[in-house]
Amino acid sequence: MKNFEFYTPTRVIFGRDTETKVGELIQEYGCRKVLVHFGGQSAKKSGLLDRVYASLKEHSVDYISLGGAQPNPLLSLVEKGIALCKAEGVDFILAVGGGSVIDSSKAIAYGLANDFPVWNIYGRISAPKACAPVGCIVTIAAAGSEMSDSSVITNDLDGNQKRGFSSNLCRPKFAIMNPELTYSLPAYQTASGCTDIIMHTLERWFTAHTDNSELIDGIAVSVIKTVIHNAPILLKDPHNYNARAEVMWAGSLSHNGTTGPVGDGDWGSHQLEHELGGMFNVTHGAGLAAVWPAWAHYVYKDNITRFAQLAERVFGVSLDGGQEHAALEGIRLMTEFFASINMPVTLTQLGLNLSDEQCETLAYNCTWKKTRTIGAVKKLGLEDIAAIYKAAR
Repeated sequence: MKNFEFYTPTRVIFGRDTETKVGELIQEYGCRKVLVHFGGQSAKKSGLLDRVYASLKEHSVDYISLGGAQPNPLLSLVEKGIALCKAEGVDFILAVGGGSVIDSSKAIAYGLANDFPVWNIYGRISAPKACAPVGCIVTIAAAGSEMSDSSVITNDLDGNQKRGFSSNLCRPKFAIMNPELTYSLPAYQTASGCTDIIMHTLERWFTAHTDNSELIDGIAVSVIKTVIHNAPILLKDPHNYNARAEVMWAGSLSHNGTTGPVGDGDWGSHQLEHELGGMFNVTHGAGLAAVWPAWAHYVYKDNITRFAQLAERVFGVSLDGGQEHAALEGIRLMTEFFASINMPVTLTQLGLNLSDEQCETLAYNCTWKKTRTIGAVKKLGLEDIAAIYKAAR
């Protein structure tokens, strides 16, 4: 096992009706005023925001609200939130929503606590020195942002670049997780979330090293198998509390460091999807499902052992036929699972009919204008990335 650091300070409040405790929780931090940040109309229509506001009022917590966060959260809204917080004296950000809302909230918190443009952080121009406190009430099991050190923002003010940044500074102080709040999710969003959870785990599974990590691997396999088991149940029975709970907790474990730190994984598929999300505003989990099979076929020979181990431990594929056979079977079975929950497994199925020129533009953007490679299993440069986009069509 490699040397590592494990830091997961987020307090988790899990279960039914836990959102009613939010006022009490925030009161403990002695804040003056809270920004309640949310997405569209679902939080209002469901009555969730009313319950949140009632809890804040009950505990004499002053607040203002900012809605409008969307999938692939936008820098323009983040900057609006930062200006609002500064004008209103906000010192705590409460995200009510899924990963996009939480990521947007983290970015607002960075901007509130640092004296330079917030995009400088995501553009790797300036390092943050601090981050205002963030708490969250989770309404979709997917990104795991409620316990992670990561956030991703799309710069709609300059070329729709989609960039992620990781720092322990932004880890939420608490995460309220009531599986019942995910009951109303459309089937497509549920499936996209399940895909994202699996992909967060797979990104850490595929590393460049081969050190023994039996316990971590066991947890990773359990997370993946839990999602594979429960995703079809949720598509048939969206109000199945136990299945919702299992998937929700799997989402947190997939991205809080339990299955490995962010910096120790491959993350090539995520980088490929980020460019699709920035250019075409696709749903993150669906975009990952669409690029992963092409990525896997392109790189599997560079760490065939890990691909074979995944096939054996997740799908029960025998290694008797050799590692290559097992590796390819594992890729096939994972692709079939994504398809079985109605996820696209090609870019065409995602609704994108990309030309060669578009694939090459995406690759150029993915390399940050030929200034970096991506991936750990296989270092992918401009030509490799373009080839994967083309193969994914």
